[in-house]
Amino acid sequence: MGNDSEKIVRTIGVLTSGGDAPGMNAAIRAVVRTALSRGLKVRGIRRGYLGLLNEEIIDLSARDVSDTIERGGTILQTARCKEMRTEEGQQKAAAICKKYGIDGLVVIGGDGSFAGAQKLANLGVNTIGLPGTIDLDIACTEYTIGFDTAVNTAMEAIDKVRDTSTSHERCSIIEVMGRDAGYLALWCGIANGAERILMPEEQDFDEKVLIEDILENKRRGKKNYIIINAEGIGDSINMAKRIEEATGIETRATILGHMQRGGSPTCKDRVYASIMGSLAVDLLIAGKSNRVVGYKHGEYIDFDIDEALAMRKAIPEYQYEISKILAL
Repeated sequence: MGNDSEKIVRTIGVLTSGGDAPGMNAAIRAVVRTALSRGLKVRGIRRGYLGLLNEEIIDLSARDVSDTIERGGTILQTARCKEMRTEEGQQKAAAICKKYGIDGLVVIGGDGSFAGAQKLANLGVNTIGLPGTIDLDIACTEYTIGFDTAVNTAMEAIDKVRDTSTSHERCSIIEVMGRDAGYLALWCGIANGAERILMPEEQDFDEKVLIEDILENKRRGKKNYIIINAEGIGDSINMAKRIEEATGIETRATILGHMQRGGSPTCKDRVYASIMGSLAVDLLIAGKSNRVVGYKHGEYIDFDIDEALAMRKAIPEYQYEISKILAL
């Protein structure tokens, strides 16, 4: 037996880390109920790795996760944690897991959270990561928990801005989240019929060309001009001022900001997050560690964390080309 006895999981810990995302509660609920149904104990760790280091650890029952699937945010709360990036912090975190008998840990978050999970796995804590981020910027998966809700929230907000933009014959710059990734911007650009999408992945953005296009559209009799601007480019307020000065067309910037992170999760985010949460528990029971759950080609799969963190993800060229054609 020897090494195998360490792999027998009796208590599972679950935490959410980094930026919150709608659907995280569905994942927590699935981890808790699946683990309990398999005869394991579950401990919730509050405020991510920061809470782990501060020993904010609670027992979770099936009842504790009742009426949570429909709620946005994370019932366990989340935090950023610099200490977890240090070797000392990582060793302290692993020691606290051992102290509380946590032999398996489910980490719900983005790539920064996975880096912490990878370190804990190397220190003997069986760890599985779930992709929870509205940015869709994790390369090993086509789906991340929260993206579907965030993109629908942004889409509805942009529809409303377009109404007032048309009434006043304005140019509107609407800034969506996504960190250094343009997925939210691309999807909203297509869904909202934006005239222009600005994404960090597009290197050759020329504001002069954009201004000429706005003027050309006005000459053709268009009543408004919608620009979706990704957070990774930013500077929307100053950009609006420059466009107004150059074109004489009233230009407004709207930064959607953290409203995109909140709200009740869509059906997709509830269902996918639930299945991923259950799968994480079953992977731990099967003796797996240092894995990330993903979704690819219609299947729920798992990857080695080291591999997942090394992958890079680009915007699909064809989708971006189509967004330009449809904006004509």
